[in-house]
Formats: sequence, C-alpha cells, structure tokens
Amino acid sequence: MDVIDQLQAVKHGKLSRRAFNNSLMAAGVGVVAGTLPGRGAQAQAADRGTYFTFGGYDIPELFVPFHEKHGEYPNLIPFSTAEAGLVRMQAGFEVDVTHPCNSSLPRWIETGIFQPIDTGRLSNWPDVIPELVSLEGNEAPGGQVWMAPFDWGQNSITYRTDLVDLEGAEESWDILWDERFAGRIGMMSAAGESFWIGAIKAGVPFEELKTEEGLARTAEALRQQRPLVRTYTDDVSSLEQALASGELVAALTWNSSASLLRSQGVPVRFANPREGAMTWVCGASILRDAPNLDRAYDIVDSLLSVESGEFMIGVYGYGHANMRSFDGFTDEELEDLGLSRDPATVLAAGQFQIPMTTEWMNESNELWEAIKAGF
Repeated sequence: MDVIDQLQAVKHGKLSRRAFNNSLMAAGVGVVAGTLPGRGAQAQAADRGTYFTFGGYDIPELFVPFHEKHGEYPNLIPFSTAEAGLVRMQAGFEVDVTHPCNSSLPRWIETGIFQPIDTGRLSNWPDVIPELVSLEGNEAPGGQVWMAPFDWGQNSITYRTDLVDLEGAEESWDILWDERFAGRIGMMSAAGESFWIGAIKAGVPFEELKTEEGLARTAEALRQQRPLVRTYTDDVSSLEQALASGELVAALTWNSSASLLRSQGVPVRFANPREGAMTWVCGASILRDAPNLDRAYDIVDSLLSVESGEFMIGVYGYGHANMRSFDGFTDEELEDLGLSRDPATVLAAGQFQIPMTTEWMNESNELWEAIKAGF
C-alpha cells in the first residue's frame, strides 16, 4: 500500500494512525506525535496552536516554516472523519485551524463556528492559484475567504494502454462503461467518488445532481455499469495490483496510481477524459473562537508554503495551492501525476465537485449501496 493509499485508509478508518506513522518513518519521512485530544495533554501546549485534520496530514513536513519561526510544531490532531470532526468542534472542542473540502464547505460555514480569513496576513497568499479560491461558498464578508485552498487532486481512469484499444477515439469516461471490458473494470466503493463520475457519464450537470431527475439519471448510469465491474473497493492499492496483473484493464483512481504503476514498468495512462476529470479541493479554515489567532495564521501560511507544496506533490502526488511549488519538478514528473507546470490548465479541464446537502449525501449513499448490491 503506497503513501496515498495509506492516507485514504487512515481517513476511512481502515489503517491505524500508528501503522501509518510507522510506515512513513520506514520510508524516511519524519513524524511528530500529535497531541492527543485529552484536555490535560492539550492544555500543556495550548499556546502552540492546534491543527485538526485528516490522518496523514498531521505531520511536520507540512509545517517547516512554522517550526522555523517558533522552534516547535503546532499540536497536530487527526479526526476520524471530516463529519465527526465537525461535530466535535460544534460541541466545543477547541482548535485553531481545521481542514474542510469544497464540497462540504457551505454546510460547515453555516454552523457559525468559523471566521473569515484575512488573506493580507498570509505571506504566501499572492502565490495561491486563483482558480482554487473562487469556489462556490468560499466568499466571506469584506472580500475575504472562508477557506484558504491548500491541497487538490483529480479522479480519473488509469488504464492499461496495451489492453485498452481506444480505436482512435478520445479518452472518455465511456471506458468504464465499455462492454468489451466486462469483468475487468474497477471502481471505488464510496459514493463520494462514484456518484460524481456517474453524473458526468449521464450528462447531468453537477448543479442538477440535487434534483430528483438528476439523481435518478445518475443512479441509472451506475446501474448500467454494475454488471461490468469486477470490484468496488476503498483500497486503491488493490486496484493498482489488479491493473498490474492484467486482472483489471481500467479503474477509477487518484492521480498517483498511474505514476506508481509506470515506475514499476506497467504500461498505463492516467486519462484526460474529454468530459473532464473530477476535481476536488480542500483547505484550511480558522475557528471563530480560535484561542491562538496569530498561531492560526502561521499554521495556514505554513500549509500554503512552497515547502509544503513540494512535499504534497512529491510524496502524496496531490496538487498544491502554491503555484511556485510546481517549479521543483520536471514536466515529465508532473505529467506522470496528472499535473502540469501550469496548474490552471489542468483545473480548467476538470469538473469541480460542488457543495451538497446532508440530505443529498444520505440519499446518494443509500442509493449507491443498493446499486452495488445489484438493485
């Protein structure tokens, strides 16, 4: 299981944080033991500032500038899931900065527990990619933002170029619905990825996914695909292994899978579908009652730094918000990850996830479980 797969496994509760940290140390990546969320432990270092985030992001490599300024790292506390983290913060758990994603940002902001970010206090803000800032729901009073975009990535198709003949056609999401590949297609198990892809295939604009008709058309597209799918899984490493063996010829993956497989000599490509890859963006938000506001801004600024960006791109294979962080990589290295020296071109070609309601997420999850079961 590679680093990105482990990161996702931690996020989905399939891998312990300790096992993840041990793996990083074995790979030569240092880890700071985050302060556990018990009140006594947190109180001992309360003035350090606290970052509440996905497991896998609670590591010192993202806080090099912070450490250089303060001689210590912030408290790095992981949540089990983003929704569980939000519930805990609403209940009064004191943190300074947390890690929302754009598809859930408006729901988070509606809770009233966040404050607008004064971007004038962030030294790295002039280097942030503008397309990542102007997302639905990110406009805050006074021309500020609710979320400073930090990490982003894409979902697309990794396919075997020696086993998939496109017959001169453009790359398309149709590959994952091609009956020639029945029984040799892999999909992610979570509705969070698959419903967006199903909407693209069904020709449903993301804005219409909220409607009864849009949801029904998307569900029908996924039902049509069901007989062709060999496996649904949250473990992307198993998809990569199946692609390497030829058990699968195409699968829905993140950016890094194709690069990893090519490094092992497997002939694959990360598709650039004519309809657009599915793009997600996450970032940093500051709590309304952040106990260490100055440290909060230093946490956000460190996440936006070139050093953090080089780590995210080079180790996790994700895109980063700081456009200068791409300068340390060759064009070939970036292309292997589905990225570019000009990130705006990649972002312009993709389809951004948009905010959805809790009711929609619950309904889509129920539908998706029924579809996978064959109903």
